[in-house]
Amino acid sequence: MIDPILPRQVQCSFRRLTENSNMSNTNKRHILALNSLPASLDSDCFQVSESGEDVMALLQSGQFDMVLANCNDFTAIERNLVTDQANLVLNTIGEGVLVVNQTGQCAWSNKRMQAYPPAAMEQVLQICSRAVEIFNTLGNNDYEHHTAPSKKFSFPVGQDQFFELIASPVIQKDQPITQVVAVVWDATRSKRMEQKINAIDQAGRELAKLESDRIAKLTPTERLGLLRDKIIKTSKELLTFDHFNIRVVDERDKKLDIVIAEGLPPEALEIDLYAQPEGNGISGYVAATGRSYICHDTEKDPRYILGIKHCKSSLTVPLRLHDKIIGVFNVESDNVGAFEEDDRQFAEIFGQYIAMALNTLNLLVVERCNTSGQIADSVVQEMAKPLNDIVTEAKMLIDEYIGDDNMRTRLKKIIEDVEFVRVAVRDVAQGTKTVLGTGDISSEVHDPILTGKRILIADDEVNIRTTIGDILTKQGCHCTVCKDGFEAVTELERNKFDLVLSDIRMPHRNGYEIFASAQRKDKDMPVILMTGFGYDPHHSVVRASQEGLSAVLFKPFKVDQMLDEVCKALSSHPTPNQSSHG
Repeated sequence: MIDPILPRQVQCSFRRLTENSNMSNTNKRHILALNSLPASLDSDCFQVSESGEDVMALLQSGQFDMVLANCNDFTAIERNLVTDQANLVLNTIGEGVLVVNQTGQCAWSNKRMQAYPPAAMEQVLQICSRAVEIFNTLGNNDYEHHTAPSKKFSFPVGQDQFFELIASPVIQKDQPITQVVAVVWDATRSKRMEQKINAIDQAGRELAKLESDRIAKLTPTERLGLLRDKIIKTSKELLTFDHFNIRVVDERDKKLDIVIAEGLPPEALEIDLYAQPEGNGISGYVAATGRSYICHDTEKDPRYILGIKHCKSSLTVPLRLHDKIIGVFNVESDNVGAFEEDDRQFAEIFGQYIAMALNTLNLLVVERCNTSGQIADSVVQEMAKPLNDIVTEAKMLIDEYIGDDNMRTRLKKIIEDVEFVRVAVRDVAQGTKTVLGTGDISSEVHDPILTGKRILIADDEVNIRTTIGDILTKQGCHCTVCKDGFEAVTELERNKFDLVLSDIRMPHRNGYEIFASAQRKDKDMPVILMTGFGYDPHHSVVRASQEGLSAVLFKPFKVDQMLDEVCKALSSHPTPNQSSHG
């Protein structure tokens, strides 16, 4: 039965509740009523709350069919509900929040703030107290429309933790600032990332210091070795990368040539990869697209190609020089999911410096080569007229000394010497495309150590390979001449040789690949590499030198220098026939 004392609107609502329910009138309805309602309510039908706080607890824990309340009582419920929602939000967010007064005391804080170390809370209170003073010095006139500039602070806690906070004043019109609200967060991860990026930046700058006076005094091979050591040191100590390789793009055929490798098996370095998005592994994809690539699980990624044994994940970033991709930096790990976005960012930053260092190194060598060629051309031009004058004067004197055979012979010798000088200067002007001193070698005098030796000569400059082949043939050697790296490797696989003499930069295969092919055929086979003024874009010299390279010849070299190195290499690696004569 409905109490007649209840207001008409409540009676109507209760009737509708009863009519819409499948329950009989005898069943108890779950109705929540505040204590301000008439006391004659039947307790068997109504559940009455004693206070606003009890109402909030009942609303959160029970289900009711109706809530009966006077307007004033319901306003209190709404106020409590808003407070609970605000507390829920402030206790859920990931930052600490607190209110601090001008004496440095905490008036309120959320759960995250309370979970921070006591040392952090102590510093936050000190900073907020100082912030109150700062805000008061600005004056209320600076706070238009009740808005004020916030202040950001950073502070360490101990040796390994960093925090940041933003303090904002609580503004009361025409009143001094007495409270600030602060938002505090643990910035340890971002601070460590900042420190690591700065360290990588500093290490990268060291890589780029190849133009300094100290570096300029080093030979090209020494520069290459220094660069390699720096890259490996930074990769291991700073980036914690233990297995990696660096490949550069050969502009002639887009092949990705290994220039630096650490912690990878030889078979992984022998795989031919090209800067193409498909069919050339992750490195080929990155070099072709310029997009970094994280392989979280090599067993599930079809792009992955052989690397370290038991490799589980990899990271590959492009080596970018301005808008051009000049190579890739590939890192591998034996753990699944070893690389994250932070690692990618670090590798990309360091990769930019690697690209700049490689480019600077090559520019230094190219500049030296071009400068030497320009000087030689200038010398030829400057010497042309004086040499012609000497020849003309000598010929006139020969005509005047008819009958004086001794003087005429001496004058003819002067003309021959002038011609020799002219040829020598012309050869030097050709730079890396010639061999110096070919006229000084006699075909009648043979070094016994050269006789009968089988020598492979590989160079894409026809003048170089034919000249060297002719000289060594005259010394009693059996020479095989190849015009590119593919021919050289093919000959090494088919035939046996006592020595290999190869240029480091040729089509299809570079100097290191030819060296490695020779070592696979015979680990004792001596190999001599040739390079133009130290130009070694693939770092063949550095890599081969660490694995037993016999010598390096820097073009243009003299014939006798070449013969000396060939003889030394053959002496250091005697053939069975030589050993039997010893």
